[in-house]
Amino acid sequence: MKIHAENISVTVDKKKTLLRDVGLDVLDGETVGLIGPNGSGKSSLLKSIYRVLKPEAGLITLDGEDVYRLSAAESAKRMAVVRQESSVEFDFTVREMVYMGRAPHKKLLQTDTPEDERICAEALAQVGMGDQEQRSFFTLSGGEKQRVMIARALAQQAKFLVLDEPTNHLDVRYQLQIMDLVKRLGMTVLAALHDLNIAAMYCDRLYVMKHGKIVASGRTEEVLSTALIRDVFGVEAEVNIHPRTGKKHIVYFSELSLPPAVIQKGAVGS
Repeated sequence: MKIHAENISVTVDKKKTLLRDVGLDVLDGETVGLIGPNGSGKSSLLKSIYRVLKPEAGLITLDGEDVYRLSAAESAKRMAVVRQESSVEFDFTVREMVYMGRAPHKKLLQTDTPEDERICAEALAQVGMGDQEQRSFFTLSGGEKQRVMIARALAQQAKFLVLDEPTNHLDVRYQLQIMDLVKRLGMTVLAALHDLNIAAMYCDRLYVMKHGKIVASGRTEEVLSTALIRDVFGVEAEVNIHPRTGKKHIVYFSELSLPPAVIQKGAVGS
């Protein structure tokens, strides 16, 4: 599954521009990250891709087909979405939440089949929630809820997974669990990520957003640098290769932690 977006522009209230001529590509099997400060346009771009915020200009395709020409069911068969918070108003069980992922494959009022049961059971097992299917979704921890939402995405049998800050508000253990799980699935993934170290560990490539535009892109190890973090996020940082992971690792500095000479020079690390 490949995703392509070009010249995407979104304006709301006829005056506030959220995205300006944005483009990106995600190749089959890649995990690509969207990073940038709050308000940079990450979620707006993802919403345009998963058809919640239709752009007034540009083109978005899945395997060459315009996503806005697909039916809702066909789109859901190809693309699944996991947001940072699940807006569930009714008290469903874990099993019921996962079975919702089968909706795009069923006709109106069609009952669940043995095949649906097999697919949903396998999805729950993949995320380590196979023994929790009768629990109330409301009683789950944040990390457990995200695993259930990923199971629902698996039940959709979509090949492309969109993650909108899926680890936000989770503690470190659950952040790593969720991203390990996503990486093991081998799906094509586009993820908006808040934590740059998580992005460095798990993403093959990155797109960096600022003020509704893409300002940098490329292999993760090439994109993340002290200069880029200073320019885009407005903070000083040291970027090194971690000796255990072999991935880039970022340490941030506040002005209170730096000697005046370093602040005046405006450079930390390399």
